[in-house]
Amino acid sequence: MSIAMDVGLGLRYYLMLSKSRLTGLVVSTTVAGYAMAPGVISPSTLAVVTVGTALTSSAANSFNQFLEVPYDSQMNRTKNRALVRGVISPLHAVSFGVTTGIAGVTALSFVNPLTAFLGAANLLLYTSVYTPAKRHNIANTWIGAVVGAVPPVMGWTACTGFIDPGALILGGILFSWQFPHFNALSWNLRNDYSRAGYRMMCVTDPDLCRKTSLRHSVFLTAMCALAPVCGLTTWTFVLDTAPFNLYMMYLAYKFYQNADSQTSRKLFRYSLIYLPAVMILMFVSKNRSARKSSANEDDEEQPAASTGAKSGEVGVKK
Repeated sequence: MSIAMDVGLGLRYYLMLSKSRLTGLVVSTTVAGYAMAPGVISPSTLAVVTVGTALTSSAANSFNQFLEVPYDSQMNRTKNRALVRGVISPLHAVSFGVTTGIAGVTALSFVNPLTAFLGAANLLLYTSVYTPAKRHNIANTWIGAVVGAVPPVMGWTACTGFIDPGALILGGILFSWQFPHFNALSWNLRNDYSRAGYRMMCVTDPDLCRKTSLRHSVFLTAMCALAPVCGLTTWTFVLDTAPFNLYMMYLAYKFYQNADSQTSRKLFRYSLIYLPAVMILMFVSKNRSARKSSANEDDEEQPAASTGAKSGEVGVKK
């Protein structure tokens, strides 16, 4: 019984170290990117990119918590994290991060070099740039938004081997979504962030925090409108997402007008509904003709395609 309890506790601590809910979100956007790509779906490739993304995300979150222990201990939201409480040692956390990081990037390398590069670069960006920037400059929010925008692009490149305009639309949606989402969340945590010394928009420039949320709610509408232009979806996607985008802009405007606990909570909670709804509608409205065209090209140019995938040809498709 005690062994089973120890195993259960150990698993729980590892999940805490990995920030399992955040990692789950990252993985889901990677899967969405793969599902929206025009290439032929391979269950084995999807499985590998999913595992690789989950491992690299776990590594990034482990390093992040290791570096932020002194500051997490000062915040009500983070004071019960495993490293802060001492239930996992710093050495253990770093070892876990190194192991999952290497394993994750290695797994992604079996997909293709571009996807592995994006995963490794995102891991470094999160741990080496975003994490320290949180205590020095409000630009950390934009850096963090880039980190969050990369996973769907990784899903796309895992399927195609290239960064197409469609991949940039997916990344753009994730990038802009993070501003109303995080700014609304952070608004009610201003005292926590200030006490820990974090340079967040909600603390150092509340007006910019409100303006940026509204601005990116408009950008989300623009990104959805560009999806059919780039051949990612049919035009029904614009119509289907219009009510979601209008309500996002409305809540962001209310937050801009009068930022308080009520308007920020409404915006934050709606952002949790908005993203999966838009991703589902995007898949429903997907431009399937692009996948068929890609499949036909693969059939006609199989030797070239096989050589490109195995030799690791990567790039931005024009």
